[in-house]
Amino acid sequence: MSNRGCAAAPGRARLRFRVLLLLMCAILFSGCGRSTTPPATPPVFDPSAFDQQRAYDELVRFLALGLRDSGTPGVEQAAHYLADRLKADGIEAHVDEFEDPTPRGPVTFRNVIGRLPGQGNGLIIIGSHYDTKAGMPEGFEGANDSGSSTAVLLELARIMAKSPAVAPEIWFAFFDGEECMIRYSAIDGLHGSRRMAGEIVKRNRASEVLAVIILDMIGDRDLTITIPRNTTSWLVTSAFDAARDENARASFSLYPFEILDDHVPFLQAGMPVLNLIDFHYGSEPGRNDHWHSAGDTLDKISAESLGLVGRVTIRVVNRIILRDR
Repeated sequence: MSNRGCAAAPGRARLRFRVLLLLMCAILFSGCGRSTTPPATPPVFDPSAFDQQRAYDELVRFLALGLRDSGTPGVEQAAHYLADRLKADGIEAHVDEFEDPTPRGPVTFRNVIGRLPGQGNGLIIIGSHYDTKAGMPEGFEGANDSGSSTAVLLELARIMAKSPAVAPEIWFAFFDGEECMIRYSAIDGLHGSRRMAGEIVKRNRASEVLAVIILDMIGDRDLTITIPRNTTSWLVTSAFDAARDENARASFSLYPFEILDDHVPFLQAGMPVLNLIDFHYGSEPGRNDHWHSAGDTLDKISAESLGLVGRVTIRVVNRIILRDR
């Protein structure tokens, strides 16, 4: 081996080392400023935007309208009030007036529907009935049933209308005629929800419905959401996960029985449904003696409960949207 050959070997080694070092640096610096983990998808709607005090104020104003028995001037006044409130927040709204048979003869009912057009395919319906039980004693307020859910729905509509239009179509449905006059049957109770579910089927839109979320009796100071068994399992899981995100999982449970509420007509039509309802509304835990009684008054409602259910609902809606993408 010549001396020249011996001198060239270390030179080539140093060159290879430098090239290797430059490659390592290039790889290292090419990753600077970027996470190796894909960024989390931001929520479509911000749960923290829900203003529980505004929701409570909405409830106070709504209760000031008085009784809202189906087929009375009071419920007609309430329907137009709700449509005006939606329009004031820039939401397309209309009153769907229809006649239905009842045990007391034909009655005119009025659903109020607010609509956000959204983008892409799919439809999410968030609903609440706004009528009160007929035959209640003088001074009956219906603060929890149906005032609380109506107020939360108005606040949900307000904040969702301000969000970027990246969600699917959303309807805010205020149902008339949820309460039965005598006994629930094919012609007594659930008039508004049956009407909407039937119209969706008639227009061949049932397959577009991503979820129907019904809120009812969700303002009790001692909040205990009792999700009935006749709901869609993956939506129940979504609600429990959303409640856990709010550190309120203990306030949400699976009710051991089915409940007849406005989610049922949609469920029967094959649409995914979730019913957020507190069926423990009473003078002590486990009782329901304030329901359909003169005890259903504003003093038993808390803004905190309205806020919790509002935020959980938003989180569930976000999960529905992300699930569909």
